[in-house]
Amino acid sequence: MQYRETLPLGPHEVVLTFDDGPLPPSSTKILDILKSECVKATYFLVGEMAQNFPDVVRRIRDEGHTIGTHSYDHPLTFHTMPLAKAEKEINGGIDAVSKALGNPAEVAPFFRIPGLLRSEAVENYLASRSLVTWSVDFDADDWFRHITANEIARRAISRIESKGRGMLLLHDIHPATVTALPIILKELKARGYHIVHVVPAQPGRPVTVTEAQQWQVAASSSARRTAAAAPRPTAPRSAAGSPRPASAKLTPAGTKTRRVTTGENFAPVGHELSLSGRPPS
Repeated sequence: MQYRETLPLGPHEVVLTFDDGPLPPSSTKILDILKSECVKATYFLVGEMAQNFPDVVRRIRDEGHTIGTHSYDHPLTFHTMPLAKAEKEINGGIDAVSKALGNPAEVAPFFRIPGLLRSEAVENYLASRSLVTWSVDFDADDWFRHITANEIARRAISRIESKGRGMLLLHDIHPATVTALPIILKELKARGYHIVHVVPAQPGRPVTVTEAQQWQVAASSSARRTAAAAPRPTAPRSAAGSPRPASAKLTPAGTKTRRVTTGENFAPVGHELSLSGRPPS
């Protein structure tokens, strides 16, 4: 929603991401659903939650999901707080998740700013630490009070269909999201979508060559018809000065990879795509 570059996904490819956990029983129920559908997701965990529920953090790892971080205690002031405080939040979250896992190398170099409330100073610091700053392509408003599971699913599918590809933000701490997730996955499968699993690049997982245009933010079908470039009116407000939505800010220091999830319920696509942290020029 905030940047000009996004993941170079193909048509009908979707990345599932979950923020704010872990918090059982909702988080464990989400894991049960993902396992039953042979789907892998990218998690952005809050450090304080990881300290409280380290067994769930280890289960997320053991079941093959990617684990990034989302600060220590999720303050909604990253855009205004002093940089020293932001650094403490970032590093505290990473340290807490690392301790829960028992191995810092198992924490992906992926960070999503709470509330997507970015600042240039914070982004520069993340880049200096070789962390990729993530935003989203679309959300489903599943944190709204009193929103129903059916409405979460409707908004998710409608927004995905408006672009035909992209990254979906959900929150694994809400009971309504637990109920909505099977509906979303069933509908994505029926419409021919594939779930893409994003993982960090590393030795033995080489970066796949991509073209510069694959990283550009695509307009929705309605936007293409009207030549409009603004984000959806129903989406959370983008950062000032950001004319187009995007899913991830890909900093020069960071690297990442994505592979297509295969399994019994979501048919294999038959390829793996590794991405560097910076779009090709």
